[in-house]
Amino acid sequence: MVDGPLYGALEAGGTKFMCVVGRSPQDVVDEKRIETTDPQSTLGKVVAFFEPHCRAGRLSAIGVGSFGPLDLDEASPTYGQITTTPKPGWQNADLLGSLRAGLGLPVVLDTDVNAAALGEYTWGAGVGLRALMYLTVGTGIGGAFLYDGQPLHGMQHSEMGHVRIPRDAADSLFLGACPFHGACFEGLASGPAIEQRLGRRGEDLSDKDAFWNLEADYIASALAIYVVVLSPMRIIVGGGVMHRKFLFPMIRERLLEFLGDYVLDPRILRQTDSYVVPPALGGHSGVYGALGLAARHALHP
Repeated sequence: MVDGPLYGALEAGGTKFMCVVGRSPQDVVDEKRIETTDPQSTLGKVVAFFEPHCRAGRLSAIGVGSFGPLDLDEASPTYGQITTTPKPGWQNADLLGSLRAGLGLPVVLDTDVNAAALGEYTWGAGVGLRALMYLTVGTGIGGAFLYDGQPLHGMQHSEMGHVRIPRDAADSLFLGACPFHGACFEGLASGPAIEQRLGRRGEDLSDKDAFWNLEADYIASALAIYVVVLSPMRIIVGGGVMHRKFLFPMIRERLLEFLGDYVLDPRILRQTDSYVVPPALGGHSGVYGALGLAARHALHP
């Protein structure tokens, strides 16, 4: 353990909220998992976890990586709120305002995937890479792009899961699981899409199930779009669906096929196994990235 200020970190997910107090992945002094229920109860438990550390003067700032969509425009009257989420009860929840009011500390907010990308950039598979992309494929699909360690923010934050990708003809009868777009990338390849299409959760499928060929095609199709638009130096792919590690070589092979010899960088052509990779921090990329958000804010408020 090293001396210095402590930071709070919160990864706010649709299933669970992970709370951490520490300085780095190697220096965590307290942590807690809180099940996601309604906003008032869940955020009340989050405040109760951090409050003793705040009262003792241990924390300099708290970083939050949250599911969304989020309003991240500081000039907006709904800044810090969760917006058009399909998560019941959470639409228009004032995440940032509730935490600031309850804790009385600087709280910095970004998307869960931006936080995960920052965690990997700082301590994981993205260290030293100027242009880095992180994609999560699970309950939803989201993506982040960092340039020199800074997330891409514009009119809104990126929504990489809601791009349109080519449909497989054999999958044409499935309408898609996205409540907003139907058969977008998330609507075709997320965990709920798998369950709605097959009547079984992805976790219950055999590794040899023919469906995984379709899943690999859809993920690789989306990655091909991101490669030509953003030109990342590495793509990190996490999330519950990607616990099936056999998907990685399938995705890499199909990505090369879909790029069609157009992108000739050797990092793709000869080193695909180090170009599309799992997160080095495993399932902790988001909460450790939230630590990084807090540390950045404390150093450069």
